[in-house]
Amino acid sequence: MLGLDLEIAIVLLGAVVVVGYFVFASFVYGAGYQPTPRRSVEAMLRLAEVGPRDTVYDLGAGTGAIVFRAARTYRARVVGVEVEPVRMGILRLRRRLGSDEERITLRWGNLFALDFRDASVVTAFLWPGAMARLRPKFEAELRAGARVVSHCHAVPGWSPTTYDAGAQVYLYRWPEARAPATGGT
Repeated sequence: MLGLDLEIAIVLLGAVVVVGYFVFASFVYGAGYQPTPRRSVEAMLRLAEVGPRDTVYDLGAGTGAIVFRAARTYRARVVGVEVEPVRMGILRLRRRLGSDEERITLRWGNLFALDFRDASVVTAFLWPGAMARLRPKFEAELRAGARVVSHCHAVPGWSPTTYDAGAQVYLYRWPEARAPATGGT
């Protein structure tokens, strides 16, 4: 009986450590972990019309829902960017074990230091403050025709081409996104 109690205590301690780490990492790295729902991932990639000629930048790649779907299903070249080390380790392991390793580049670091000139699609599920900080970089670096797709949070000051309310996904096309809103989306 003591053995079972010890096993339960170890499992509970392990769960507390994992949850504690993810909460701690949210504050330290400014990168809260909330996986993008599957239907939102699908809506993001579908609305952006991702295809084999695209280079997709997934900002705050987490454990790779968008990264691996874009590479496998849509045959795009993908750059996954993540700042949190455990999530980066998970991404690297998944890439190594997957069949699309050559399509996926992983960058560990600050997404605000990226150069977006070669991105044809940028995906994000980031907090509103991060979206506001990224807007000037997008405006300075995205090429004409690039698409930005965001789950939950809009790019402040931009008008979406499409908004999927069910999936909570905003699609923007650059440079049309900076035009004033024309009514319904």
